[in-house]
Amino acid sequence: MSNPTPTNDAANDSWWRSAAIYQVYIRSFADGDGDGTGDIAGLRSRLQYLVHLGVDAIWINPWYPSPLADGGYDVSDFRDIHPTYGTLDEARKLISEAHGLGLRVILDIVPNHTSDQHAWFQEALAAAPGSPERKRFIFRDGKGENGSLPPNDWYAAFGGPTWTRTPDGQWYLHLFAPEQPDLNWDNGEVRAEFESILRFWFDLGVDGFRIDVAHGMAKDPALPDLGLTEFSAIAGEGQENHPHWDRDGIHDIYRSWRAIADSYPDPRVFVAEAHVRPGRMPDYLRPDELHTAFNFDFLKSAFEADKLREVIDRTISDLAKVGAPATWVLSNHDETRHVTRYGRAHTGITTPMRDQGHPTDLTLGTRRARAAALLMLVLPGGAYIYQGEELGLYEVEDLPESALQDPTWERSGHTVRGRDGCRVPMPWTGDTPPFGFSISGAAPWLPQPEDWKAYTAEANQADPASMLQLYRSALRLRRTNPHLRGEEFRWLDSPAGTLLFERGDGLMCAVNLTDQPTPLPEAGSPLFASGPLDQAGLLPPDTTVLLQMD
Repeated sequence: MSNPTPTNDAANDSWWRSAAIYQVYIRSFADGDGDGTGDIAGLRSRLQYLVHLGVDAIWINPWYPSPLADGGYDVSDFRDIHPTYGTLDEARKLISEAHGLGLRVILDIVPNHTSDQHAWFQEALAAAPGSPERKRFIFRDGKGENGSLPPNDWYAAFGGPTWTRTPDGQWYLHLFAPEQPDLNWDNGEVRAEFESILRFWFDLGVDGFRIDVAHGMAKDPALPDLGLTEFSAIAGEGQENHPHWDRDGIHDIYRSWRAIADSYPDPRVFVAEAHVRPGRMPDYLRPDELHTAFNFDFLKSAFEADKLREVIDRTISDLAKVGAPATWVLSNHDETRHVTRYGRAHTGITTPMRDQGHPTDLTLGTRRARAAALLMLVLPGGAYIYQGEELGLYEVEDLPESALQDPTWERSGHTVRGRDGCRVPMPWTGDTPPFGFSISGAAPWLPQPEDWKAYTAEANQADPASMLQLYRSALRLRRTNPHLRGEEFRWLDSPAGTLLFERGDGLMCAVNLTDQPTPLPEAGSPLFASGPLDQAGLLPPDTTVLLQMD
């Protein structure tokens, strides 16, 4: 039996076009059973916090049974809950409670690969080469004498080759870790299975899915060599007709998925995690395919006026071709938190997985993060908030090596620390770890910095000028100001190093990305700013302001 539709103003078929969606990395959000790991009980206990924050929906990272070789993105059963996180019955209650509070619920789905512990893959290993069980995955004979060399030269996203050999001599493909064998999406059984999985969760009341590696499921059956370096193989940028990224065959899959989503009385939605070549994103968001996609160009952009304007322009104009809304995002569970990035000399993301080891000015990074957050929340379209950014959390770059769990650490030969630094559990209350994260006070699965006592939700709540209060105020304006409800957007002339645009017909947004104060527009009165406006008529450096037009 499905759960009811959310009972708020977002309860309409187009809610997703402008939704503010909060990303819950469930392992690190809140621990409700006292074992040091986040879970459904902890999330349920904090739903009111999310309502008060002012978001429209939550997106939950994978909560399925998994050996956790890649933080849950190695799924062993797509129709159940990892016992550490709870039960299916608890999931049903969460969905119902969230809907009762006006929150939509979006799950992660991981269609490119399974866990090597998934029943299908275990059956494939036990079966003979060429068997139906192996045809669900991508098994091939090797090259060289006795097939001792991998079938091609592809590199895996976490480092090393994309092929692992089985005891009978064949090799299987894994674009990520060896524990994540790629599925064969040319196989009808695979397609039917995932359509069934979608229906299973939609029938439970889930409102949509974020699609992991949405650009990776279709492969060139010839599996040709790439002849590229490791990192260029990961990105796939600049290569047309790439053999495993962003292939045209993927769109037939999404057309069938969209038909399933649209078959429900309250249509379900999809958001793509797709790293694609310039100009290709609209192909994923045609009216009969996916609804929205993450804006990685915005996330990775340097904190510079010309670069941000170029990304905003390209996003809005490209997606307008297919009638899709823009989305905006500053951080997620895979990238360095933007408070840390913005405090560096180079504020963009230029390498796969992460940039690390650079000096960071957290005061500067926080000021810029505040300006970026207000900018993001007043742009037209949807917005994604990664848990903890509303508290001003920074990247934890000094985790003990013994604590690191990201597969990148091992696969890179201990040269890339990986993504654990942005996944450290949330601080809620108190002056010492675990800062209210665990109901029992148990040590969390990743250690928290001692100085996070100044970043807890409790500390933020007590400070009227905190990051949390900024997010709450901006999200309230986003909901209530009539000029921010539509998708109208128009650039206005402004000095070098600044941005100025109009929303609706009565609201301006000005952003100063320079290191000097700049004049405020004369045609508007300040309504809300990301930081103090200390000098009359001037906008301080690294500050965003909304102005009511006179």
